[in-house]
Amino acid sequence: METKVILQMIFHLVGGLGIFLLGLKYMQQGLQVIAGARIRRMISAVTSNRIFATVVGLFVTTLVQSSSVTSVMVIGLVNSELMALEGALGVIIGANIGTTITGWILALKIGRYGLPLLGCAAFGWLFFKSEKTRYIALSILGIGMIFFGLELMKNGFQPVKNMPDFVAWFQTFQASDYLGVLKSALVGCLATLVVQSSSATLGIVIALANTGVIDFQTAGALVLGTNVGTTITAYLASLGADDVNAKRTAYFHILFNVCGVAVITTIFLPLYLPFVVTYVMGGLNPNLQSSPGVFPYMTAGIASVHTIFNVTAAVLVIPFITQIAGVLSRLVPERQVRGRAHLTHLEFNLAASPLAAIEESRSEIRKMDGHIRNMFDGLHTVITKDQAESELTEPIFERERIIDDVQAEITRFLTDLLAEEISHAITREARIQLRLADEYESVSDYITNVLKLHLRLRDAKVALSRVQSSELLELHELIGNYFDAVHQGLEQGDVGYLQTAEQRSDMITARIRDLRDKHWDRLSTETIEPLVSTSYMDIANAYRRIKDHLLNIAEAIADEKPTRGQKSGLAS
Repeated sequence: METKVILQMIFHLVGGLGIFLLGLKYMQQGLQVIAGARIRRMISAVTSNRIFATVVGLFVTTLVQSSSVTSVMVIGLVNSELMALEGALGVIIGANIGTTITGWILALKIGRYGLPLLGCAAFGWLFFKSEKTRYIALSILGIGMIFFGLELMKNGFQPVKNMPDFVAWFQTFQASDYLGVLKSALVGCLATLVVQSSSATLGIVIALANTGVIDFQTAGALVLGTNVGTTITAYLASLGADDVNAKRTAYFHILFNVCGVAVITTIFLPLYLPFVVTYVMGGLNPNLQSSPGVFPYMTAGIASVHTIFNVTAAVLVIPFITQIAGVLSRLVPERQVRGRAHLTHLEFNLAASPLAAIEESRSEIRKMDGHIRNMFDGLHTVITKDQAESELTEPIFERERIIDDVQAEITRFLTDLLAEEISHAITREARIQLRLADEYESVSDYITNVLKLHLRLRDAKVALSRVQSSELLELHELIGNYFDAVHQGLEQGDVGYLQTAEQRSDMITARIRDLRDKHWDRLSTETIEPLVSTSYMDIANAYRRIKDHLLNIAEAIADEKPTRGQKSGLAS
């Protein structure tokens, strides 16, 4: 009989925990889609202002219901140089507070409604047509699974009270003294390391406490340990990061939580718990049973222990973020990176945070834009000099090779992202970014083509006439101004500039046609070296190709179909 009870208990625990974790995933996935635009605005607005950064961390974690997702997101953004170290530290502190909201959600006492909530939301997810409505249903589905999983775990722990061996084992880390508090915190830390979710550990602790297997003191100590265990996620994310600030952020997350738990455990029994019970719970004893096996104040008490600890730690540390950032900079100095696995700062472990992933790839595309503009400026320097020194030409060729590799990395990164379960909005943006990366790489190819044509003329010891050089230089400047206009559209994301971009594209096309006609007229009246003649037209056509790809970039930014880019070109 006892074996049957144990198996039944295991089935309830495993099934309940699995449903609980899956519910967390669905809730996070739904909330990230629903609040995605708001989260991205918050993240992009993060500065070194410690208070604002903390508030952003709190709200983002509240919205995504996972401090691990927020911390991984921060590591990725810091690694891509989209967030400064001080801002990242503030967000991490806010995330610690935000993660305590889960306990208060569990304190709503709607566990019995988890299954019907789950069922009704499932119908919404399956049959609603609107994406936003479907993801709202998915979030509710996740919440229902969380409560249903918690109820299963609680029922699974019920027989434990009648098994002396199990009760004796749980009493080995009972928080009746300082050593017991440390043991309990360590168990909470290890449990969080195993399940990779402080919310899941919190759910298990609440289930144990609400069945009377462990008391309030032990439950509170276990929850303290989850603060340390949850730091492993950010640390693992920082291992693949190239930027030293990403590693500093992960180290701060560990030190902040470890030091906080180390301090609070020393005063946990004599001061901290009495303060929570007296001033936060209003004197209500969480260990009080209203009826056999019913502890009406237990969940709220555990949530209070978790929240007060994280809020107090944040209040004490926030004023010193600047100094802490300075200390971290000295303790973890800049190092020369050798043998980087990839050229970009893309963090290939961001599947759990598509919002951060899409921001990272956007940043890398902006960098591509800057590098290619530098290539174009370098080309201007080369063609205006009488001789092409290798120190001027080689950097252009080297940049083109780098751009090829960067485009390949961005493509692989976005392809991996598209393989995940992401919203239509993120999918659409990822596809636009794939197109942008391809178009920018094509621009770099044609810039080097123009350079090769000039070098071919110089190697053959022939030269363009003064008129031809002047015409091509004018064309170069026209394309350069057009490049600047497209860049402005990339930075501002304004769709209104597309009509102007198309008009300027038509103007450049008309100018190239005019240059072609003039060149053919010269051929009928002048003797021109064949290599010079063909190179002149090839250079003009290469500029036309650059313009076409820049127009495609403008259309992609404005989310327009690439139709006019092909129509506006000339036949070679």
